[in-house]
Amino acid sequence: MTVLPADSTPFISATRTWLERAVIGLNLCPFAKAVHGRNQIRFQVSDATTTDALLADLSAELRMLSESDPAVIDTTLLIHPRVLADFLDYNDFLDLADQVLEDLQLDGILQIASFHPYYQFAGTTPDDIDNYTNRSPYPTLHLLRESSIDRAVAAFPDASAIFERNIATLHVLGHAGWDALGLTSPVTPIATGKPAT
Repeated sequence: MTVLPADSTPFISATRTWLERAVIGLNLCPFAKAVHGRNQIRFQVSDATTTDALLADLSAELRMLSESDPAVIDTTLLIHPRVLADFLDYNDFLDLADQVLEDLQLDGILQIASFHPYYQFAGTTPDDIDNYTNRSPYPTLHLLRESSIDRAVAAFPDASAIFERNIATLHVLGHAGWDALGLTSPVTPIATGKPAT
């Protein structure tokens, strides 16, 4: 695994603030509050500057999560501020990330969700507020346990409506409301990202 940045605190702090104010504060993920409250989220910063180095870090984190006690670490946020700042490159990388899951024989056990400062859903423009449901301060791979997802969905019978509800929440909030959350990244990534076009 690559060496962590000399001071990874700003990256973790910004990501934690985003989690608390946006993901939990706006209830974008009704499952996040419990694991956060139980301190079961691992925040890990990768110092990778190439996709190969990031794949190595991802592989190590997937192994670590699969071997950990879920009561101690339920989920991991792998923050990688120095690589894949361009969303199109990041989006292409996700196929490689899924291949790592298969190579480790962890597909069906773990899954990878994606967040990015310039996240853009197909059929939207870069400034559409809909995209902000998946916009994090830094490019981030969210590693989840399938068993935890299954339990959460069972406890939340209307899980299929979460995405639509989140879009509605953000439309009410608007860009001004999002900006008021104060989620600007305090540390600029080495590479400058740009919205997908």
